[in-house]
Amino acid sequence: MDVNLIFKIAAIGIVIAVLNNVLMRSGREEMAMMTTLTGIVVVLMMVISLISQLFDTVRTMFQL
Repeated sequence: MDVNLIFKIAAIGIVIAVLNNVLMRSGREEMAMMTTLTGIVVVLMMVISLISQLFDTVRTMFQL
């Protein structure tokens, strides 16, 4: 497991949480929601890339 990935995901989560709180307190609920969704999409893209690599490795190992 790549520990750097865990730190990247945690950092994204922290930044998104802070931005969400700031935007919510300033009355920008829609912008807060968009920020949260953007953070989720970024993390999902990172994870999907790793899952794709995993499947490629499994295919190679089993010669599929």
